[in-house]
Amino acid sequence: MSEPKPPTPTPGDTYKGWLFKWTNYIKGYQRRWFVLSNGLLSYYRTQAEMGHTCRGTINLATANIVVEDSCNFVISNGGAQTYHLKASSEVERQRWITALELAKAKAVRMQAESDDSGDDCPALPPTSAQGGGCRNSEIQSTLRTLGSKVEDLSTCNDLIAKHGSALQRSLSELEGIRVAGDMGDKVRQVTERATLFRITSNAMINACRDFLALAQTHSKRWQKALQVERDQRVRLEETLEQLAKQHNHLERAFRGATVFPPSLSNPAIDSKGSGGSGKGDASDEDDENEFFDAMEDPAEFITVPADPKYHRRSGSNVSGLSSELGMDDQSVSLDEQSLTSNAESPQPLEVEPLRQRRTRIPDKPNYSLNLWSIMKNCIGKELSKIPMPVNFNEPISMLQRLSEDLEYYDLLDKGAKCQSSLEQMCYVAAFTVSSYSTTVHRTGKPFNPLLGETFELDRLRECGYRSLCEQVSHHPPAAAHHAISEKGWTLRQEIALASKFRGKYLSIMPLGSIQCMFEKSNNHYSWKKVTTTVHNIIVGKLWIDQSGEIDVVNHRTGDRCHLKFAPYSYFSRDVARKVTGVVTDKDGKAHYVLSGTWDEKMEFSRVMQSSKGENGTEGKQRTVYQTLKAKEIWRKNPLPDGAETMYYFSSLALTLNEPEEGVAPTDSRRRPDQRLMEAGRWDEANAEKQRLEEKQRIARREREREATRTANPPEEGTHQDNYEALWFKKIDDPVSGEAMHIYKGGYWEAKDEGSWDICPDIF
Repeated sequence: MSEPKPPTPTPGDTYKGWLFKWTNYIKGYQRRWFVLSNGLLSYYRTQAEMGHTCRGTINLATANIVVEDSCNFVISNGGAQTYHLKASSEVERQRWITALELAKAKAVRMQAESDDSGDDCPALPPTSAQGGGCRNSEIQSTLRTLGSKVEDLSTCNDLIAKHGSALQRSLSELEGIRVAGDMGDKVRQVTERATLFRITSNAMINACRDFLALAQTHSKRWQKALQVERDQRVRLEETLEQLAKQHNHLERAFRGATVFPPSLSNPAIDSKGSGGSGKGDASDEDDENEFFDAMEDPAEFITVPADPKYHRRSGSNVSGLSSELGMDDQSVSLDEQSLTSNAESPQPLEVEPLRQRRTRIPDKPNYSLNLWSIMKNCIGKELSKIPMPVNFNEPISMLQRLSEDLEYYDLLDKGAKCQSSLEQMCYVAAFTVSSYSTTVHRTGKPFNPLLGETFELDRLRECGYRSLCEQVSHHPPAAAHHAISEKGWTLRQEIALASKFRGKYLSIMPLGSIQCMFEKSNNHYSWKKVTTTVHNIIVGKLWIDQSGEIDVVNHRTGDRCHLKFAPYSYFSRDVARKVTGVVTDKDGKAHYVLSGTWDEKMEFSRVMQSSKGENGTEGKQRTVYQTLKAKEIWRKNPLPDGAETMYYFSSLALTLNEPEEGVAPTDSRRRPDQRLMEAGRWDEANAEKQRLEEKQRIARREREREATRTANPPEEGTHQDNYEALWFKKIDDPVSGEAMHIYKGGYWEAKDEGSWDICPDIF
């Protein structure tokens, strides 16, 4: 965050800015963010710390301010706290001295006004330990005095009751006197008791008068102290509200545009330009009480607006690339033109109306479960080998979860229309990020597919593509996926999951590559997935994070997009779930910058010029890209109404387990335990799940025995299994250099014929 030009200080204003504070003889002066408000001078390591971590505060009401030279000055409150400070220039130092003197005068004046009740104890702000001690002593003394008065009132009350009763008895006896000789004694006795009652009553009245006078004496001071506390609370609430608004504004500004103004791009560069040493943010504080949840990785690049000449040039650029992207405000992107032309082009008449897909599933039941009793015996084990009840699942399989990657298939449709491979790379990169958007609230575990289980997603009439997944291996679990579109692209992937439970969190590491081929350009892209982490497994609310790096490579042209998924950090100044990326050609020249979040949207902007900036916190030289105005390339679809009671499924996910006619008998829609769970019958689903898993184990042991009879004995500790996938075949992929299952054909033909004789009985 850059430092704006400091305003001229005025009485009552909050003044803030960067100063250099002396720490020790090893580190010397370190750059810190100082805030002067309400007679208090506080400092922080960065502006981002203002919301949670104050490094120190000094009260100016009792402080001395001494100017040492043209840039240095000292603030001390009598030995307990002393700040040796240095400004970047003499003008900056004078601004601070003026602001500090004004704040000190105001603080002293407020202290004098708060002392008008005559108390000898100085009325310091509540944040001062001295003022708090005196105020507590005064209150305790007053309470003791009031307590003694209350005890006096209680004693007088007892005496009044006692003498009143005696007086009543005497009066009763006086009425019963018949002998004249006793009259004088009784009258004398009644008179004495009446006198005692009057004296006691007067004492009671005097004690009440003293109590009232004492309460009135302190009432004004208490009301004033209460008002001070109320004012401070209001100021604190206003400050918090202002900080919240600023945070929200900055977050929306960041998410709304990839292009950052120079003042928001690089604090290190800004500080250097303003005369500072540029080493404050990277330095450590002299105190040792610091806490970090993760090491924050510095940004590898920053973006700044390009020179206006590039904007003027882009309007008439004959290269076609900038005009395709519509970087000029008046230009129209290629994709918008293509979509418009497609909308106006004649469409074939539909003989049958499109199928209406379901928009709801039964609500998730609220069943309690002792999580620790199940998970304590699973630490360090492979997740796929742990027998989990359906309570941890969501009612779809991993094959269906893989098919959800196609929710934003339109990105590949747009990419297929691109004339430029670099622009096409942007759409492919956005597609890779979009596949994680459904995971932000999805803490349920998909069903592990049975070996030979399949799932088809036929959206040829609605969306122009059809997809097929098959579980090709059980240990380790691996699924092959193949999708083809009428728009000219093919997607295939083989994902094997390696997952470990570590007590507090669960790490899921997808292995295998994803490939996308475009028919028109023959561009062949490949990439891998990042690590998914599920936090708070035992205690707290579950939440999902994605972290790691992805390299999307075009094997025909050599173009590359490096995407970085930043891990969540409580102390990070960046927006959560941030993703950044740079598209480069085969020579390493940057052409596009992508930025956004994997749970909301992505934007891209064209790079017009790049230069090497100042070294980052780890000595790495960061690149500064001058970019044109950013354009939104992808935005997450809103969740359907009531998604929180339906496992946070997206609109596509709600339709994945919907029963369909004509699918293979091995299709996930026909899996009975999954169907029972969706219907809310979890006990039956658990029993059915155990039956299916045992059936699968029996079939595997039979295959191993058959393989042992027909082949050489396997090595010790290994299991030989002759299983072969039904719709996919295993090859050595020349692109990735790894073994991979690719679609060998025959499924859709079998569906058209309704012939599923070759399918195994797995359910």
